[in-house]
Amino acid sequence: MKVGGLLTSAGINIGLCVLFLSLYSILRKQPQNVKVYFGRRIAEEHNRLRDAFILERFVPSPSWIVKSLRCTEEEILATAGLDAVVFNRILVFSIRIFSLAAILCIFGILPLNYFGQDMHHVRIPSASLETFTIGNVEERSRWLWVHCVVLYIISSVACILIYLEYKHIARLRLYHISRATSNPSHFTVLVRGIPKSSTESFSRTVESFFTKYHASSYLSHQVVYKVGKVQKIVSGAKKVYRKFRHFKSATVDQRCRPITFQCCFCGASSNSFQLLPSDYEQESEKSDVNDSSSSLPDEECGAAFVFFKTRYAALVVAKILQTLNPMRWVTTLAPERDDIYWSNLWLPYKQLWIRHIVTLLGSIVFMFLFLIPVTFIQGLTQLEQLQQRLPFLRGILEKKYMTQLITGYLPSVILQIFLYTVPPTMMLFSTLEGPISHSERKKSACCKVLYFTIWNVFFVNVLSGSAISQLNALSSPKDIPMQLAKAVPVQATFFTTYVLTSGWASLSSELMQLFSLTWNFARRYLLRMKEDSDFLYSFPYHTEVPKVLLCGLLGFTCSVLAPLILPFLLLYFCLGYVVYRNQFLNVYCTKYDTGGLYWPIAHNTTIFSLILTQIICLGVFGLKESPVAAGFTVPLIIFTLLFNQYCRKRHLPLFKTFPAQNLIDMDKEDQQSGTMEDLHQRLHSAYFQFHDTDDVPLEGVHSTAGRDEDGSGSSGESSRKESPDDELKSGLSHPTLDGLPVSRLRNAAGFSGYVPLCLVSSALYLLLYLVR
Repeated sequence: MKVGGLLTSAGINIGLCVLFLSLYSILRKQPQNVKVYFGRRIAEEHNRLRDAFILERFVPSPSWIVKSLRCTEEEILATAGLDAVVFNRILVFSIRIFSLAAILCIFGILPLNYFGQDMHHVRIPSASLETFTIGNVEERSRWLWVHCVVLYIISSVACILIYLEYKHIARLRLYHISRATSNPSHFTVLVRGIPKSSTESFSRTVESFFTKYHASSYLSHQVVYKVGKVQKIVSGAKKVYRKFRHFKSATVDQRCRPITFQCCFCGASSNSFQLLPSDYEQESEKSDVNDSSSSLPDEECGAAFVFFKTRYAALVVAKILQTLNPMRWVTTLAPERDDIYWSNLWLPYKQLWIRHIVTLLGSIVFMFLFLIPVTFIQGLTQLEQLQQRLPFLRGILEKKYMTQLITGYLPSVILQIFLYTVPPTMMLFSTLEGPISHSERKKSACCKVLYFTIWNVFFVNVLSGSAISQLNALSSPKDIPMQLAKAVPVQATFFTTYVLTSGWASLSSELMQLFSLTWNFARRYLLRMKEDSDFLYSFPYHTEVPKVLLCGLLGFTCSVLAPLILPFLLLYFCLGYVVYRNQFLNVYCTKYDTGGLYWPIAHNTTIFSLILTQIICLGVFGLKESPVAAGFTVPLIIFTLLFNQYCRKRHLPLFKTFPAQNLIDMDKEDQQSGTMEDLHQRLHSAYFQFHDTDDVPLEGVHSTAGRDEDGSGSSGESSRKESPDDELKSGLSHPTLDGLPVSRLRNAAGFSGYVPLCLVSSALYLLLYLVR
């Protein structure tokens, strides 16, 4: 690839970034987009924007950048949780280390690479990018020691910075644990693999076991019930209720008339929604549901939540082996209630190891199937091979601008399109593994996506791009450094264009929220829905963390070999620092948190990147016949491995479990302040499977069915605006079931008279889901 191809790719991506950033600064000011770009703030503050014409709304402005930069780490921790702080620290570490690397490599190594051989240099736009790599340096050059010194400096500073970040995040994790004094998960242990008894129920078995072996600390327990289908009906009924209630109070106007308009899809005429007469609601109120004590027996599962009197007792029980059979009475600390993945709790514990093997094999198969598009993409970067295989393209490829477009921009765009299929697939594999929490599932998907992208974007591109034409195969492990040393400098140009496409353009797309913006437009102007309360999303760590770490790996491996990538990479991290802080503050809502467990993943990836860089440089120094530089690289590899081992012993245990010292101090403080009894009382309802469907007395529901809370009929607008807090405090009842409480719907599934009502509720829920 020539410099002109790189400049073409950079120009296209810079233009897209400027366009998207300008559109974002305008669209974020429009009242109809407030829930797209301020979903988290709207949910917390319940604010509304007035739809008034202001000229400033249509003028791009950098005010959002200033607000993002002014936000402190404490505000991010309080707003988005510890995981957001960890992600922010990954960006800060990347900016610091690659700022230093850019200064050293651009002004120190790049001139040595460019003038490494006595040759005639053409104009820079027409020059090959390989003249800026270490491949242009002569063998036995006396200037290779400069590359070795710069490698030492970058590796040493990276180790110092990552140690300081590790220490800082470990301190934040301890603070995160100590400030959650009323967290019920500290007192709760999840028990799986409960043996089934023919004479006793699971609940009785759990009580007998913990009363016998943990009598001094055991408090109570709650068995998990397998009610998956019924739980979906309950959730659907609640959503239908909220939709109907919101429809009555916000979107229906009594003064509106039926309007005939052309359907936007097929052109046929259609009538708008009409209000039903109030007689229908009055007739529906006359129907009564006879209460009955009979209900469907819930099927108990071999899992239970066991509550203990102190945090320390729960920690001890969670970490020790309970019986001689490790497959029975398996104990782990319970995740938070909102973090539990209920459907996986019903899986037999003996199946989990089989599921892990199956998902591992599926991931490997998917990884090798992805070699097909990657090999095709690499063919686009080599015009000679492309012209030989596809002779009819020679006329097109002879045009200069088409050559620059195909070699500089098209391969990275195609690869990025294929990579969009990776996160959903890996999330599916992680779900099949059987994690007990949403955060664990997302962390597992993050690791899978990271391994996948490192293998396919780095190794496969290196070996399929240059190794196919220059190397035969990986004949032996000892030849790997030499082969990578030959291949990486050649493929560094593709990695530069990948950073431009996957980095800059994806950040602009993330800021614009294209999917949410499109759905908001369709909801307002095609489906004619005025309001939508379900516009909150959690941050996609499983897609963004691997993307940032992969760019870090490309930066380390190419810093000494092909330093031209560093300016583009540094701009990506700086832009990402601003964009992601803005998204944490305004867009994404934190529903669950891992407590900073993404940092060990970032640490391990950084250490792997450093060692890989040092091994490649060792191979390059060997190819260039520089024994001094190669000899000094070996101790650097050993030092990096020893540093990693020290960090694993010093800080990693804090991320695997909770310190007993902190938990004991928290227990003593609660006992002295007299709050321990109150915490014990909260535990009984903390892990209720239908936590948000409290029972409502039938009498109160009959008197308000089909009416607004002020007593008026549902026809017409409500006389007052209800806040979400009022809605949560009020009793929940499904309007289509005439007074039947939502929480009692699962009991109603056992009666033949209630089956049609459940089917109607499920059908309505499915219809709303498809429309959404």
